[in-house]
Amino acid sequence: MSSCSRKKNFGSGSFVSNLRDHIHEFLHASMDEHRTCLKETVRKMFERAKLYREKSGSGPNEGEKPLPLQTTTD
Repeated sequence: MSSCSRKKNFGSGSFVSNLRDHIHEFLHASMDEHRTCLKETVRKMFERAKLYREKSGSGPNEGEKPLPLQTTTD
């Protein structure tokens, strides 16, 4: 189980117990799991934003160009 996919234990255990388990999973996940989780989360956010813009019709105005996405690595 990756650090992104939390166990859904509704009804079993207390809130504090579930929180403790999730923190334990997070702390013991590998760096690759954290990186994958972050990439997937950002990808999903951009997909949802794109769908929202398409539904609301609030894309870029005519003549406007979207800014290129710039990444840096340290």
